[in-house]
Amino acid sequence: MPTHRTTHRVAVVQAAPSFFDPDAGIDTVAERTAEAAVEGAELVLFPEAFIGGYPWGVAFGTAVGGRSPAGRRTFERYLNGAIDVPGPRTARLGEIAAEHGVVLSVGVIERDSTYSRGTLFCTLLYFGPDGALLGKHRKLKPTAAERLIWGEGDGSTMPVLDTAVGRVGGLICWENYMPLARTAMYAKGVQVYLAPTADARERWQGTLQHIALEGRCFVLGCNQYVTRDMYPDDFELADELEAWPEELCRGGSAIYDPAGECLAGPLYGAEGVLTADVDLSAIDRGVFDFDGVGHYARPDVFRLTVDERPHPPVEFEGGE
Repeated sequence: MPTHRTTHRVAVVQAAPSFFDPDAGIDTVAERTAEAAVEGAELVLFPEAFIGGYPWGVAFGTAVGGRSPAGRRTFERYLNGAIDVPGPRTARLGEIAAEHGVVLSVGVIERDSTYSRGTLFCTLLYFGPDGALLGKHRKLKPTAAERLIWGEGDGSTMPVLDTAVGRVGGLICWENYMPLARTAMYAKGVQVYLAPTADARERWQGTLQHIALEGRCFVLGCNQYVTRDMYPDDFELADELEAWPEELCRGGSAIYDPAGECLAGPLYGAEGVLTADVDLSAIDRGVFDFDGVGHYARPDVFRLTVDERPHPPVEFEGGE
């Protein structure tokens, strides 16, 4: 009888961004996905906000009670560098996934063109090996100054997807410190947990390891490598970066197994592609002694309700 293959090769891409230039960023996705595919990767993950950019060190000319003209112009530029989902640029990302036959997940800055003209979301996109857009996750809670530029997602975009490499889902950066959000992922049966981030500190590795142990899942952490000189020469708010180090983000991408062992990385101080073979049967062995949403739960004491309904700001009733 045929056997079901449980081992798959996955990859995380630690790459440099192209600020304000989504098409150049997609070119990098194409190049690096091809590189990972040559290594046999069946799933390829790119960092948080890779398309559109994570604006390290930038305050957008803000202070309590005021915004500067240069900050407004920079936000305009950032807004125009975001992408529509779906749209022509997501179609191109799907073509990249199909060309290499991989599950592709990419962090993007999404421009909401459904209800508003100016709200951006930090979003994680999922594409199948046939190029289809399988789903997206909008970051539920931007952290600290991220709230100046990004809106909040809702429970309608928290998928865990059946793919050829297992059940795939995840959270973005410090969402992973939200215990109830993690619990929702575990309850949906996530096996390959994606954790793209902008946090390059060593303690982030402890977070990735903890999630692997708590969720009894494989965890893929993925970050960018960024230096100050990667901002364009005509960047208006360069003075806001003067207090920051030359190396804005040193990376720290890594892959962990359900026992909390590091399979690849962490990678610091350079761009690169990390790969690892993940054996999904290790999850079955891991839940023998701990299943946080099963035999190790206490539903008589603790209950979690997740509202997965979309919550649009405007609803029209009674129209044709």
